Amino acid sequence: MVNEYRDASGKRLVDYPRPSVAVDTAVLTVPPGGPLSVVQVRDAEAGDWRLPGTFVHEGERLAAAVLRSLSEKAGVAGLAPTQLHVFDEPSRDSRGWVLSVAHLDVVPFAALAPGLERAGAQLVPVDDATGMVHGHDDILAFAVARLRTTYAGAPDPHGLLAQPFTISELRAVHEAVLGERLLPDSFRRAMVPMLVDTGERAASGPGKPAARYRRV
Repeated sequence: MVNEYRDASGKRLVDYPRPSVAVDTAVLTVPPGGPLSVVQVRDAEAGDWRLPGTFVHEGERLAAAVLRSLSEKAGVAGLAPTQLHVFDEPSRDSRGWVLSVAHLDVVPFAALAPGLERAGAQLVPVDDATGMVHGHDDILAFAVARLRTTYAGAPDPHGLLAQPFTISELRAVHEAVLGERLLPDSFRRAMVPMLVDTGERAASGPGKPAARYRRV
């Protein structure tokens, strides 16, 4: 018979109180001509809007729980969320002691729109997505800060913009993500060395046709 594990104080694992574990995901995108936005789902019982999330089932891996919640609650599949941060403040969730393993995914709008409509989910500008339950405001703020850090130094690293694109189109996406206006000349000088000129030119618009680029 295998002896039951006990630690140095003689306690078994089951003798320690354990929190519930949840996964919550900030799915961010930029709608055409719009600001940085986040996916929200409506809770069937409370009726409020929040980030898609769920409690982790027994024997379930975190990644599987994330994909399950996104499919069942937001109507989206085929995403590749990454772990963002563990939110472990004991009083963060009004339901009790709940650890949230927060995740982030950044997805082109075209990959989200059909599923969101079918599931009754919605896209909300990140500046308007406030007052969410279970500490979701903190999760969203952390996710947005992380995303903005990546967009400060690289051209559209998450591929929100379809390729090829002009520098003006690229700048518009960066402005949406960063939430601020960018100087055109400074932006061009910073980004062009990290892009490949396709040799194509934009077919419309006033003035000289703009060059089209791809990410390296």
